[in-house]
Amino acid sequence: MKFERSQQLFEYGARYLSGGVSSNFRYGGYGESPVPLYYTKGEGSRITDADGNVYIDYALGNGPIILGHAPKSVLDQVVSTLSMGQLFAGQTELEANLAKKICDLVPCAERIRFASSGTETIQAAVRLARAYTGRAKIMKFEGHYHGWTDNIFVSVNPPLDQVGEESNPISVSQTPGQSSRALEDVVTLPWNNLDLFAEVMRNRGHEIAAVVMEPINCNTGAMLPLPGYLEGVRQITSDCGTVLIFDEVITGFRVGLAGAQGLFGVTPDMAIFAKALAAGFPLAVLAGKKSIMDLLHTASVMHGGTYNANVVAVAAGLATIGELEANQGRAYQHMTSLGEHLMEGLRMIASDFRQTMTIQGLGTVFHPLFAATGTIRNYREFAGIDHARKNRFYARLQSAGTRVTARGTWFLSTAHSNDDVEQTLEHARHAMRIFSNE
Repeated sequence: MKFERSQQLFEYGARYLSGGVSSNFRYGGYGESPVPLYYTKGEGSRITDADGNVYIDYALGNGPIILGHAPKSVLDQVVSTLSMGQLFAGQTELEANLAKKICDLVPCAERIRFASSGTETIQAAVRLARAYTGRAKIMKFEGHYHGWTDNIFVSVNPPLDQVGEESNPISVSQTPGQSSRALEDVVTLPWNNLDLFAEVMRNRGHEIAAVVMEPINCNTGAMLPLPGYLEGVRQITSDCGTVLIFDEVITGFRVGLAGAQGLFGVTPDMAIFAKALAAGFPLAVLAGKKSIMDLLHTASVMHGGTYNANVVAVAAGLATIGELEANQGRAYQHMTSLGEHLMEGLRMIASDFRQTMTIQGLGTVFHPLFAATGTIRNYREFAGIDHARKNRFYARLQSAGTRVTARGTWFLSTAHSNDDVEQTLEHARHAMRIFSNE
């Protein structure tokens, strides 16, 4: 592969963009490229860079592109609204229709509010939880990501020599410039340890306004909750009068129309959604119980946003859910079947080359890990695996023509086909052969 045009565009962009990018998650080269790539087109399951290299895409914009790139049904709906106008500082019927649809589908959604990103939506959820309980502290879990703002960007990927003992973990800030006071209101625990959670809540539950978690830890190894864990957390938070918030930015509308809460049968008090909800258009949702959500007007808890429920994003959301609902959810059957076939194929390839690989997650979102066979249950176990080996393999995989996220998560879309999966497995075998001989 050649990358001359991406190199030129990066050097040009770096004169005006800090670091040459608009998100720190996009730093660095990938595959054989020494710089962040520039892209010119996405169509279906494929993405093309500025030098004409074509990749089977499992990064999918870090998850939102659930219908594939440039899905006609969504674009047609969006185009049909453009002449209507984009922003009114007021409401539209489309907004009410999408709100009803989400309330019909999501178990915890008695009321919702729209926003533009998961990062801002979690802030509204935390504020409401504090207003509802009269408490200040928030509990989160190591390895769970809830946006990059000071008060929640804590212990996402901390060095293991800074996190303390598992029984008494230390909250770790994640960036220079982060307020040290932000840590004062955050209680951090390892995930998937129900006994420790119960002990801390017995002692400190009266201080904790909200417990926030990814119901599947997609940001760190696609770790599933252990049997009974979510149910236990739900019972304990209810007993303590603490608000349970699921961050379904990734899992929402990806693992099913009802999200992870529907999949596992555990209903939180509030949840946030984004990414797959609008197939690539910026749309987020805060959903929750009426008694909490109505504080936005009965108690004047502040939530705003100029671009909330803009016409284009709402139209995209309606079209996306329509596609995912069609034919009794056949889209999920398709993605799950392909993803599970892909997972099994990767396991077999790793075995053929005598590589230790564990693959975690579901057919629609999963994460291969270079680790001995066995369940990775929490961030501390995840941090101890061979990430350098993973990065080398994914670099070889991208050079072969398959693109995944930089952290190693694979997303499926309805646009992926059996041929895509078979070609991906050919790429993986080629990449594994090179990688194993290095």
